[in-house]
Amino acid sequence: MALSLLVVSISFYLKEYISPDSDLYATLSLVSVAGVVVMVIAFSLGLGAMPWIIMSEILPINIKGLAGSFATLANWFFSWLVTLTTNLLLDWSSGGTFRIYTAVCVFTAGFVAIWVPETKGKTLEEIQQFFR
Repeated sequence: MALSLLVVSISFYLKEYISPDSDLYATLSLVSVAGVVVMVIAFSLGLGAMPWIIMSEILPINIKGLAGSFATLANWFFSWLVTLTTNLLLDWSSGGTFRIYTAVCVFTAGFVAIWVPETKGKTLEEIQQFFR
């Protein structure tokens, strides 16, 4: 996701310095669209499903309903926040918007690598022990 967003960001920055009549401008437009499509595919295969998978694997049964509701609320709230702010950020700077999204993706990857436990082959009790 981060790489595809970086490609989109760079293509928007380059488009600022190229004449709209040139062939390179049209090519950069296609690169931008392709980068967004790749990002959506990568999101769908990775981070898009992550909240639901993590909820089902790490939450203890006695709080699964309440915590799952809170996690779902947080997930949809941040989706709404991104949707709300995207047009404002694009009016500010197209390249800058996608650079911010790239930074968020890199931060998320680091956060997941450091703080999200591997649950493959572990029981719920072993996973809960990780958080104590």
